[in-house]
Formats: sequence, structure tokens, C-alpha cells
Amino acid sequence: MLNVKEMLEELNASPYEEIEIRTPHTGVVEFVGLAPGDRVSGPTGKWLERPGTLLANLTREKNKKPISATQKGQVTDIRSELEGRFVEAGERLLTIRHFLSKEEVIGRILKKALHLFCAPERAKYYFVPEIDAKIKAGGEQSVKVREGLDMFIVSRMKRETPLSYSGPEGIIYAVYFQQGDNVDAGQPLIGVCPESELNLIQDVVSRIQGEWEERD
Repeated sequence: MLNVKEMLEELNASPYEEIEIRTPHTGVVEFVGLAPGDRVSGPTGKWLERPGTLLANLTREKNKKPISATQKGQVTDIRSELEGRFVEAGERLLTIRHFLSKEEVIGRILKKALHLFCAPERAKYYFVPEIDAKIKAGGEQSVKVREGLDMFIVSRMKRETPLSYSGPEGIIYAVYFQQGDNVDAGQPLIGVCPESELNLIQDVVSRIQGEWEERD
């Protein structure tokens, strides 16, 4: 089992992640007046349809493309020397310090504590109808999995193939994908917890909820 105290101490020492904002393609950089220390917001809306704070514009062939914040946080570094210059794709423009929420901390620790069953290839993934019905009726933790259980339908290039679970027996504790969305190879689909460790995992989550200090 994980040393939760040690992990929490590490996260409390650095309770954030540094998000580098890079250019998606070539173009001329135009910053919008932000300064280090300014706070920015990420996308909002039910489907994150409203973009985050405008950070810069990138102009190529007279077409101006806005570059927006992908997460809320604090601007820590702006490469102001790039103002008005033509840059290549992938050039770092600035950095946002995003402070981790309680949910993000729980998610990070769970990904270390659970057995992650990952996508073998980039494709769209669906639960088989029987599993999907159980989850809709009783939630993820109502589903027990075992080696060789038919769990997923993989849809790629108009071809659908079954995918069986491989790993330790247990229950589904977390689902990491939306049905029908493309999932990159190596990204987790589900997190599985052996039944004997379920209470321990739930205690870990309760402890984080009680001890983690939110920062903004």
C-alpha cells in the first residue's frame, strides 16, 4: 500500500503543477498585457465551450489565432522578448502555476494506488452493453472484473473489436474515459481496486478530503 503521509508531504511541499503554454504553429506573437503574478482562468461551461483567459495572439498569413489559458492559475513567467517576433511551432510563451485542487490530489494518488487498465491503441472505447448497464444502474463499484472478462468494444477505422480485461481481480473504482471519445494509446481506461483493499482506498480518500488545504 502507498505511503500516503509521504505522498501528501511531497504534494504539500509543491502543491502545484507548472503548465507551459506553447505555440500551436508558426506565427508572429502578440501578448495581451498580462504580467507575472496575474491570475488567469481556464475553460468554463458544461462542455468547456467557453475558452479561458486570453494570453496571446498568434498571427500567420494575416490570420490571428487566440491562445487561451488551459487551466486556472497564476502567470509566473512571460517571454516578453518574443513580442512581435516570428516563432516556430512549440515555442514556449509563458508558464502558468496551477494549484492542485482536492479532487486533483485524490486523482493523482488513486492513479498510483489502483491497477490501471490502459488503452492499447488510439481509438474510441465503449463498455460492452452488460457492463454499461451495470454501471448505469449501480455505479462503477458495482462491477467486478477478472482476467479475461469481455469489457470493451474498440472502434477504429470503422472496425469494432472486443477487448478483454487483463489484470488483478477486483472492482472498478474509477473510470477515466467518456464512452465514444478517442483515447490515446497508453491512457488509462479504468482503475481497479482489489476488494480486500477497498476500505483502505476509501480511508485514503477521506484522509485527503480532511487534510488537503485548498490554494488558489
